[in-house]
Amino acid sequence: MPRSADVIVVGLGAMGAAAARALSRRGYRVLGFDRFAPPHDRGSSHGDSRIIREAYFEGPAYVPLVQRAYLLWEELEREAGRTLLTRTGGMMIGPRDSAVVGGALRSALAHALPHEVLDADAIVARAPAFRPRADWVAVYEPNDGVLRPEAAIAAMHESARRHGARLRSNEPIVSWRAHDGGVRVTTARGTYAAGALVLAAGAWMPRLVPELPLTVSRQLLFWFEPVGARQAHDPGICPISIWEHAPGRCFYSFPRDERGVKVAIHHEGAAADPDTLDREVKPHEVEAVRALLHDHLPFASGPLTHSAVCMYTNTPDEDFVLDRHPDHANVIVASPCSGHGFKFAPAVGEAISDLVVDGWTRHELAPFAIARFSSAHRAANAARPG
Repeated sequence: MPRSADVIVVGLGAMGAAAARALSRRGYRVLGFDRFAPPHDRGSSHGDSRIIREAYFEGPAYVPLVQRAYLLWEELEREAGRTLLTRTGGMMIGPRDSAVVGGALRSALAHALPHEVLDADAIVARAPAFRPRADWVAVYEPNDGVLRPEAAIAAMHESARRHGARLRSNEPIVSWRAHDGGVRVTTARGTYAAGALVLAAGAWMPRLVPELPLTVSRQLLFWFEPVGARQAHDPGICPISIWEHAPGRCFYSFPRDERGVKVAIHHEGAAADPDTLDREVKPHEVEAVRALLHDHLPFASGPLTHSAVCMYTNTPDEDFVLDRHPDHANVIVASPCSGHGFKFAPAVGEAISDLVVDGWTRHELAPFAIARFSSAHRAANAARPG
């Protein structure tokens, strides 16, 4: 069968769009498919805003990748001619020994990142909208900010198309098959051949790579109109924040935008099927978030102005998957991000293009290897001293 492209990209949300852009800019013929019409609100790359942060509490290994992403977001802004990233500063808040605070501090120290450690009084002085407990602290860093996901994905699509990529909307994938020297992808409209395949289909990844231990969860987003000291939530005064309000339990917030103050609980969502996802937000779900606002962001606890549902595609350890398929060297698996991947998209796209074009990448991807899920690999790690 004649090749339709050099590379087929399945899924054109954050990671797939970034991969299509990076590959097309390097002169590769790219054919991309999405089951909807990005940017859309059916998957994981919507909701008006996403956090970008540098002192990564999930681990210092992420920091070089996010630092590269900052540079590439700025490059995309220049190409698109519009703002995609706004720096607001950010606070990781909780007990001093919490995963969020301790992890952010470890990353900041490991990479000599600009930061401050604030006690509760200093948190309120810096961010009057916040109400931490008296014994809590925050790691503040000036480089954190807000990304605009829908605008960013649109910009990546525009760039990819300018460089020759063909991006097909409303064309879901039925199946894929790899063979020596190529791949074949069947969609609802036809069958296409290419030399390589990038699988970046978000919540539909468990169907495309069923051998991976992935789960999908339903996640909720809320916007509230602030009351009282409304200006305390304004951009320029209020930073982004992540709060570990109980051991292992987090919520996050943004400065006020056109819809109000956006807040959401990180993880804790129910298991979900992407094709039958319950997209109705229930009153008790609103009240659960409002209770957190009452305790920690009281000025934000005004009328609910908007809500939305998205999905996380989760790995058991909540680290990414970004690797070659274990059985097919010309297939790149690059999507399950456990709810914290959007900020990395242009750097992930660059890494994917490196793997396809050069066979290696400058980025350290060992933490995201598929092999870590094998029983032999887990047993070997468990047997290591210390």
